[in-house]
Amino acid sequence: MSARAEAELDLVLRRKEDLADGVVRLTLAHPGGSPLPAWEPGAHLDVVLSPDLVRQYSLCGDPADTSALQVAVLREESGRGGSRHVHDELGEGDRVRVRGPRNHFPLVDAAGYLFIAGGIGITPIFPMIAAAQHRGADWRLVYGGRTRAGMAFARQLAEAYPARVDLYPQEECGHIPLDAVLAGPRDGVAVYCCGPEPLLDAVEQRSASWPAGSLHVERFTPRTAAGTARNTAFEVELARTGGVLTVPEDRSLLHVLEKAGAPVYSSCQEGTCGTCETTVLEGEPEHRDSVLTEEERAAGDVMLPCVSRSRTKRLVLDL
Repeated sequence: MSARAEAELDLVLRRKEDLADGVVRLTLAHPGGSPLPAWEPGAHLDVVLSPDLVRQYSLCGDPADTSALQVAVLREESGRGGSRHVHDELGEGDRVRVRGPRNHFPLVDAAGYLFIAGGIGITPIFPMIAAAQHRGADWRLVYGGRTRAGMAFARQLAEAYPARVDLYPQEECGHIPLDAVLAGPRDGVAVYCCGPEPLLDAVEQRSASWPAGSLHVERFTPRTAAGTARNTAFEVELARTGGVLTVPEDRSLLHVLEKAGAPVYSSCQEGTCGTCETTVLEGEPEHRDSVLTEEERAAGDVMLPCVSRSRTKRLVLDL
């Protein structure tokens, strides 16, 4: 699907509550009570905090509830300001503009699931657990965090599913024992992981012997791009609106498209949210994002122009 401008909704913050130490949950509703867009576990929202401050937060409520959308936000003092704005500036009754939902982390059909969450990475996994339980699938959650008090949903999950949930507060028992958790690759089991980059890297390494396609991850920060090739200039042809643009070495493809007024929408600017996903009609993209699967990269028919470039002299985009 070509990147395009998405509908935006102006919602009202109905409730803001403490979910865990440093974590608040926002319940957003339509001011007139209209139903909100449908979504599935793994989806996220773009939350427009200001014209220059847009952040992506995973939906953590009940997909069957169309009266509200819920996200949970961890306060990050060393972050770029989005979480501090949510914690310090947003209050109940405020209007909040959102875009989406959008899902690049869907829950596939599987006989069983192994969920691995680190910290605020529990947010997309929380509704996945409810879905797996509803499907009657076998599942297990392994959930780690710095402190028990800072682990959102931990008590709720442990009390509801004591035989299926293993909690690893680092202050009490150290890191998740991934060697044991991922020992013995299992057919038919989908592994879902979300959390900080060191956890994702460790899970990717330890699941390398699992059947192809078993692992599904979502990143909140860009994948480390070791060995990325030097930027080179290339051309991009816009198949629908016409024209050929030059992308110089020191500019991103997204920057050139936006400057030319091409119908492309963007949000994170770092290849983690998928907002700007664009269809490629000809040419070979050089993928540098943290969203597309290996299969999608190999197919080469979509790309994220905020960070990715071209291996060929020209790309033809469905724009």
